[in-house]
Formats: sequence, C-alpha cells, structure tokens
Amino acid sequence: MEGKYVVIEGPIGVGKTSLATLLSKELNARLILEKAEENPFLTSFYKDQQRHAFQTQIFFLMCRYKQQQELAQQDLFKRATISDYLFDKDRIFAYLNLNENELALYEQIFNLLDARITKPDLVIYLQADVSILLERIKRRAREYEKELPSKYLEDLNEAYNHYFFQYSESPLLVIQTTSIDFVKSRADLDDLIKQITLMKKGTQYYIPLSSR
Repeated sequence: MEGKYVVIEGPIGVGKTSLATLLSKELNARLILEKAEENPFLTSFYKDQQRHAFQTQIFFLMCRYKQQQELAQQDLFKRATISDYLFDKDRIFAYLNLNENELALYEQIFNLLDARITKPDLVIYLQADVSILLERIKRRAREYEKELPSKYLEDLNEAYNHYFFQYSESPLLVIQTTSIDFVKSRADLDDLIKQITLMKKGTQYYIPLSSR
C-alpha cells in the first residue's frame, strides 16, 4: 500500500468514514475526511431540497476542491493516503438534486475544477440495502440527518449503483456490506483488508461469505 491513494465511496450511512479511519490505522496511512457537517446549508436542504439544493451543492464542491488541492501538495508517493470520498461523486448529488439551469452552471464550474484533481489508485465502493443505510444513519444520530427522507436515500442509492456500474477511471473494488460489520468484527475487517491488498486492475466485486 506504500504510496497508494485509496478512496472509499458509497451512499450516506454505508460506512465510508468508519472504514477509512480503520484502514488508515491498520495501514499507517494518511487520512483525508470530508467535512460534511461544516456545510451551513445541509440542515435546510434536508427540510426543503428544491429550495436549498444549489447552494448546498456548490458549497460542497468548493470545499472538496480546496481539500483536494491541499492533498495534491502533499507527497503521495512516500505514504499511502486514505480518503472517505471521491471528488467525482459530487456530480452524483448534483444530477440528483439540481434543476436543468442549475445543472448547466454547475457543470461549467465542475469541469474547470475536475481537471486539476489527483485521480486515486483505487476506489472502494461500499454497497448496502437502503434498510441497512437507514439503520446506520439512525445509529450515528447526526442532528442534520434527522430530516433525511427515505425516498431520497433510495434515489441516492440507485444513482450510486448506476454511476459505479459505468466507472472506469481507476481500479474499482465493489464490496457488498449489508451483512457484515467491519467496525465490530475483526474477522470482517481483516477479510476486507485482504481483498483490498490483493486488488490490482479493472473492476472486481466482493461479496463476503457471511452475505452469501
């Protein structure tokens, strides 16, 4: 894993930050976490998505870009880096939340920024059933997620699956997490780490034994 830039992705509540934190400790890697709670529009967005979508999206886009620029200034070749988000994923939310005019303006901004972003050596896409996502979101009890509609989560989960079904910019490891708990189970975590370290090129799908 030395010198590798690994990104963990998936819908809200799937366990991105938890896995990124665990992997950074296990692999002695630099940890880059998204700061979603710093978005001042997020609570308002979950209450009225149509009204607050554009400012919420642009705030996320600029924050993610700033963080990625800081990452690009670091030496990625000496130490592995683990991040709990993929910069490109911003477009998943944009296409889900913005109207046609907002999306046209968003695309102009995104394309200017995306050309300057460091691409990961590996993307890990975590999947889970919506019922599991809702359970995990409820368990972590973040204040701004209390207004999160289940229909929005269903649409988001579908959008993620569609996006990563076509993804080819980096090697991709798809992991079904519905029936495992890598936070509480050491065996589940060790098995995940084994799959990650064996990953090389292309796209691979991993369904843990406990899910079969």
